[in-house]
Order: sequence, then structure tokens, then C-alpha cells
Amino acid sequence: MIVEFPYTERAHGMSEAEGLFGDEHVRRYRETGGEVGHLWKRGSKILLLTTTGRTSGEPRTTPLIYEADGDRFGIVASKGGASEHPGWYRSLAKDPDVEVQVRSETFRARARTVSGDERTRLWELAALQWPDYDAYQQKTDREIPVVVLERV
Repeated sequence: MIVEFPYTERAHGMSEAEGLFGDEHVRRYRETGGEVGHLWKRGSKILLLTTTGRTSGEPRTTPLIYEADGDRFGIVASKGGASEHPGWYRSLAKDPDVEVQVRSETFRARARTVSGDERTRLWELAALQWPDYDAYQQKTDREIPVVVLERV
């Protein structure tokens, strides 16, 4: 007799969070206070960034890889190396006041794009979380922005 077991992520070495993406990632992160969704693929850490849509004025939440820098959080507007900036980053240009959730803590923050030595240092920290950022930069002519989120 052959018994077939249903495919499960845990049985195949994946956590539930590794299969999450987009709105489903946001939903599971929120309903579990980050227990599911804070740690993602390859051990990267995820926060939820809520911006105000630049044309709709509606709140939009995006799960993003981050690296802590003291009491600040660094994020990268890579969009996988696409030629244009991600929507959440374009929204920050219009309104840098955001809401951030890290695990179960939610707080207001102001987003600021960094440059020069600060960008270089934060890029290196971010690449420790997600080494693919260097490959993404090679795929595009734009300088991929690095953003810090500072509590207000």
C-alpha cells in the first residue's frame, strides 16, 4: 500500500513564510505579529512598509527586506534590478511619512533616501541580508536607492 502525504513546505525544508509574497505576506505577517513572515527566504528579515499612494491617496503596504542600523531601518528600492523604481519608492517622493511594522511593533517613521558614504555603508549592510542586490544593480542603469526609516 502506498500512502501519499500532501506536500508541505516544512516537509521540504521551507518555512511557511518562504512561500509568501505580496498581499498574502502582509496578511500573514499582520495576523501573527510577524511570527510568520518576519524571517523570509535565506534568513532575510522583513518589515511591512505602509506608504500613501501617490495618485490614489490610499494606504499601500509592501513587505520589504531590511537591515537594522541602530534605531533606524535600511531598505533598498531594487525592484529586482528593473529599469524603474518600485511604486512604494515613488510614493515616498510625494509623502515620506510612513508606517512601519517590525514583528509585532508598529510605528510612524519618516523615509529618507541616503547618498554618498552613508549609502555605501547601508548598501553593504543590506547586501548581507540579500546578496542579490549587487546583481540587481548590475542589471540596471539606474542607481538603486537606499532608504532609511527613522522613527518620528
